[in-house]
Amino acid sequence: MKLFLLTLVLALIFSSIGFRKYIWFISIGYGFSVAAIGAGLLLAGRAALTPGTVCACLLLIAYGCRLGGYLALREWKSGSYNEKMKTEIKSGKGMPFGVKCAIWISAAILYACETAPLTFRLSGQAGTDAWLIAGVLISLAGLLIESIADLQKNAAKKRDPGRFVDTGLYRLVRCPNYFGEMVFWTGVFIGGIPALSGILQWVLALTGYLGIIYVMFGGARRLEIRQNRTYGADPAYQKYVKTTPIMIPFIPLYSVEKYTWLVA
Repeated sequence: MKLFLLTLVLALIFSSIGFRKYIWFISIGYGFSVAAIGAGLLLAGRAALTPGTVCACLLLIAYGCRLGGYLALREWKSGSYNEKMKTEIKSGKGMPFGVKCAIWISAAILYACETAPLTFRLSGQAGTDAWLIAGVLISLAGLLIESIADLQKNAAKKRDPGRFVDTGLYRLVRCPNYFGEMVFWTGVFIGGIPALSGILQWVLALTGYLGIIYVMFGGARRLEIRQNRTYGADPAYQKYVKTTPIMIPFIPLYSVEKYTWLVA
């Protein structure tokens, strides 16, 4: 558990940026926490490293740096995004310090749990096997999906800022970036399955995996509500949402707005 506690400490340190702006606990702080955990596992778990676990750690670093860097750049460079988000996300001003601490700690625990399958593989010196290789390949696919989706969305918004995006991967699914995120963490979880030992390790790993899936569906619900408000009167948008799955390609789930329990 020492290695797991190290990942928790790293997540607490890097997500603490949220004390400046509380949404950063679960955005910029999230990305850089995962990158820091990947780097920390490379250093602290170096005695148990194999080619497969090195690749898995590097994927965490790449994922975290890409996400944290993308979100930070959007936050500091996109004036239109910031103006739009003023009406969508509460500023956090006046939020009690205790509430901020609760968000900070719970977020950090989630990040440590998400990466727990790899952490426990290293702490148990499980090495590289077919499960890890499959997990690395799945995670790589997820990273590519969400990266391509973000690039395609940025390009589409530059061409027509006032229109919803339905090109590229967005032809297959309305939230390809969230789908890519779920694929990435599915790979991390699969890669650690044979290395998990005991109820506690399974509980921590499942908490991280199911937790991020829940968060992604909650994010899709918020996005759907926002887009319905912005584009709801557009007949083309109405056709798009009725024919394009919201989260998983080819799975006929077209809306999650009515699921009020998705409050993440």
